[in-house]
Amino acid sequence: MSEELNAEKLVKIYVKIRDKRRELAKEDKELEAQLDIISSELVQLCKDQGSSLIRTKYGTISKRIKKSYHTSDWHELFQFVKEHDAFSLLQQRLHNVNMEQFLEENPDLHPPGLYADTTMSVVITKGKE
Repeated sequence: MSEELNAEKLVKIYVKIRDKRRELAKEDKELEAQLDIISSELVQLCKDQGSSLIRTKYGTISKRIKKSYHTSDWHELFQFVKEHDAFSLLQQRLHNVNMEQFLEENPDLHPPGLYADTTMSVVITKGKE
């Protein structure tokens, strides 16, 4: 009986904390949207003034440029990378779902240096109060 009471108490606390985090996340998304609007205005201000640095008494605006690269043809890109021995253009990480499927389909194959981290968690669904 004490295990049930303990589980009841822990799940009740868990649900309260989870719900509060969801509420805070919603508020944070609203604040993030407001920051995005202001950031756009500040980028335009830098453009208008032809400056990448604007000092104010509340802080300094520093314009930064970030560039991202994408491909519409992974096969061709990979062939290019192989042909030019340019593997540094790729990030080193494994696709977890594909690796798990590969290992299930090939139980006798063990890629060198491969290790797995496994964590166990619980999922709490809202009950009746």
